[in-house]
Amino acid sequence: MTHRFIFPLRSALLPLVAALAIAGCASAPTQAPEPLTPPSQFKEQAPGAPRWVAAAPAEAQARGAWWLVFGDPSLTALVERAGEHNTSIQEAAARLAQAHALLRQADADRLPQVGLNASSSRQAGANTVGGTSPAALHTAGASVSYELDLFGRLAGASTAAALDAQARDALLQSTRLAVQTDTAQTYLALRALDAEIALVRGTVDAYQDTLRLTERRFQAGDIAELDVERVRTEVASTEADAFALDRRRAALEHALAALVGDAASSFSVPVTTWTTALPTIPAGVPATVLTRRPDVSAAQSSLMAAQARLGVVRTAWFPDIALTANGGYASTDIGDLLKWSSRAWGVSALLSLPIFDGGRRDAAVQGARAQLDAAGASYRGQVLVAFREVEDQLSSLRLLHDQAEAQARAVRSAQSATAMSDTRYRNGYVSQLDLLDARRSELSNRRQALQVRASQYDATVGLIRSLGGDWGPLPAIPTSYALTGHRRN
Repeated sequence: MTHRFIFPLRSALLPLVAALAIAGCASAPTQAPEPLTPPSQFKEQAPGAPRWVAAAPAEAQARGAWWLVFGDPSLTALVERAGEHNTSIQEAAARLAQAHALLRQADADRLPQVGLNASSSRQAGANTVGGTSPAALHTAGASVSYELDLFGRLAGASTAAALDAQARDALLQSTRLAVQTDTAQTYLALRALDAEIALVRGTVDAYQDTLRLTERRFQAGDIAELDVERVRTEVASTEADAFALDRRRAALEHALAALVGDAASSFSVPVTTWTTALPTIPAGVPATVLTRRPDVSAAQSSLMAAQARLGVVRTAWFPDIALTANGGYASTDIGDLLKWSSRAWGVSALLSLPIFDGGRRDAAVQGARAQLDAAGASYRGQVLVAFREVEDQLSSLRLLHDQAEAQARAVRSAQSATAMSDTRYRNGYVSQLDLLDARRSELSNRRQALQVRASQYDATVGLIRSLGGDWGPLPAIPTSYALTGHRRN
C-alpha cells in the first residue's frame, strides 16, 4: 500500500526561498560608469589665447531652436521641415518605438502569466480510464504561472532594456540634430554659391563692357586684333566658371530636397540676396558638452546596458524557480465537462539548475564582459571625439576670423587697382593686359572672400552641432555678414 504525504505548499517552499534569497546576494548590481575627467577649459579658450565675446541677445530664443539665431526665415522653414519629414529621423523614431516595445516585453516577463486553455483528446493505454480501450478526455480551465526573480535576472533584463530605450532616444535626438545641421549647412552653402554666381556673372558683364570698348578701338585702328581675342577669352572663361557654379548649385539643391524629405524634381530654392546673420556661439566649458551631446548620452546608456546584461548572464549559475497553478474541469463526457463534480485543480513549483552545459554559461559571461569592454571603449572614444570636434570648430572660427580680415583688405586693394586700371586704360595710359590682370585679381579675391565667409557659417553650424545643439540660456546675438565679437587676451 502506498501512502502519500501532502504538506502545505507554503511550508515546503520557505526553506528553499530562504536559501535562494541568500544566494541571490551574489548577483552583480548595475552601476553607472565613471565618466572621464574633462579638461577645465578648451584649448582655444585658454588664458592668453584669443576669445570670442558674445554680445547680449536682442531677444530670448527658444531653447534648442538654435537655427533661430541666424535670423533667416527660409532657413528656419527648411530646418523645421527636415525635422518633420526626413527619412533618417523617421527611421530613428521607429527604432526607438521598437526599443520601447522590447522594454514592455521585458517588464511583462516579471508579471504573472494568466491563460485559458481547453483540450479534447482520445487515447488508449494502461493509464487511461478505460484501460487499453480508447477513451476520451475533455478539459477546460485557466492557468497562472509566475517566475520568482530571486537573483535579479528578470529585473536586470528589464533594466538593460530600459537603458537601450534611453540610448535609442538619445540616438533619435542625435539623428535629428545631425539632419538639422546638415540642412543648415547645405542651405548656407547654397546661399554662398548664389552670391558667388552673382559675382561671377557681374564680372562677365564687366568683361563684356570691356570687350565692346576694345572692339570699337580695334575698328578705329587703335589696337591690334590680339587684344580683342584676349578679352573674348576672358569673357568665355568667366562664363564657363558661372556654368560650373550653376551645376554645383543644382547638386546642393537636390541634396537639400532629400534632407527635407521631398523629391528633387519638385523642389527648388529661389535665388535671393544672402542676408543670413552670422552669430557668435559661446562654447562654455568642456564638462557641459558631455551633458548636452545626445551621442555621448547614447554611448553612456549603451555602456550601462552592457553592464546590466553582464549581471543577467551571471545569474545563469543560479537556479530558476517558477510557481504554476491551474484549475478548471476535466471529464470523459463532454456533456459533464462543466459540472461541479468534474472540477480539477493543481499547483506546482519547478526548480531548474543546469549542472553541465559544456561551458555555455562561461562563454556567455565572457561574451557579455567583452561587450561591456567594447561599450566602455566606445563611450570613452565618443567623449574624446566630442572634445575634438569642439576644438576643431573653435580653432576654425578663430582662424577664419583672421583670414576674413586679411581677405577683406585684399579685396579693397584689388577693387582700387581695378578702378584705377580701368580709368587709365580708357585714357590709353596702360595696356589691356594690365586691366585684365586687375579684373582677374579682383574676381579671385572677391570669390575667396565669399568662400571664407561661407566657411565661417559652416564652422558656426558645426560648433552648434559639436555643442549638442544648445549652448545654455544665453543665445548669441545675430550679426550681418561679419562677427561682432572682438578678440581680447
